[in-house]
Amino acid sequence: MNKIAVVGAGISGLSMANYLEKNQIDYHIYERRKKDDLAAGHGFLIPQEGMEYLSQIIDCSQLLEHGSFLKKYIQYSHTGKMLAEKELENVFAISRHSLINLLAQNISPEKISYEECITPCKTEKGRFKSSDGIYIDTDIAIISDGSKSRIRRDLFKDEKMRQVRESEAVNIIHNKEIADSIENDFIKFHHEEGGLTFGILKLSHDTILWYSQFDNEKYKINEYSSEDLKKYMLDIFAEWHPLVSSIIQKSNYESVHLWCVYELEKLNPFYKDNVVFIGDSAHPLIPFTSQGVTSALKDSSILTKYLVEEDNTTTAFRKYEAERKPEIEVHIHNGRALLSQFLLSLDQQSSNILPISYK
Repeated sequence: MNKIAVVGAGISGLSMANYLEKNQIDYHIYERRKKDDLAAGHGFLIPQEGMEYLSQIIDCSQLLEHGSFLKKYIQYSHTGKMLAEKELENVFAISRHSLINLLAQNISPEKISYEECITPCKTEKGRFKSSDGIYIDTDIAIISDGSKSRIRRDLFKDEKMRQVRESEAVNIIHNKEIADSIENDFIKFHHEEGGLTFGILKLSHDTILWYSQFDNEKYKINEYSSEDLKKYMLDIFAEWHPLVSSIIQKSNYESVHLWCVYELEKLNPFYKDNVVFIGDSAHPLIPFTSQGVTSALKDSSILTKYLVEEDNTTTAFRKYEAERKPEIEVHIHNGRALLSQFLLSLDQQSSNILPISYK
């Protein structure tokens, strides 16, 4: 089997490593960040299909120690009027920090190099250099360096990314009193005029993950310091349901994750020469889809399958792209539709929308 370099130790990179490990394929991971440098406030919804893929590489009992299955999706107006209620089938909520730690536990420390910025060689096609200019000994490079992938931009010079009309603030609050006051449901409040939401996910008996989505033409959250952001949010959410204002008041804004959302105008190929892309580096998805983790897991599983089955690397990459691209295009379409709904006033939105894209 060819030598494999995995660039990026986020969800997609670590998922890939776990599938390679499961199939006894040798690899090495290169990650830019420091080992313990993780965004604490970020979290995920993982639908049933994603959990099925995740359970192939992580013990489900460990997952349940760090997150929870959600029973229902309940949609409210910003003042607390119930708008819709829908049963959820095995949708799981977990923090990014917890999921990365669970995925990393199966990887030997000697197989991950941190603080390594890998770059394509300018003079030799298909070769990569480490931060100190040393060539990486690899035959295949699997790229998982995020939605703004440096390597993707280097290989596809003509690509265009655009910022979509949505930004997010995400955080985790540890407060047993608030956690006790809500069930294991996905709760989401919507401003009646559209373009502003507040979502609440219960991770455990004392832990809440919350996120707020903003129409970034109306709300400039990324212009604020942590202290000013708290004041700003207390102001714009002042008339909302007391649960929302209580969570905003009691949150630590030093750990808030602010997210400017971008998408590709059109997808690039998922591979070029001996380089193949997975997860957000191949296909950034608008967060309304709640399909980022599931797509990364499926990319990793299916790419590994073809690397095992095919002797020819190009054939493996081609089959991987052919299987994954149509589904990704469905999620891109659904994400844009959900974004359009988010920007509308409540009286113009379709009824009972579930904020998860299904193929």
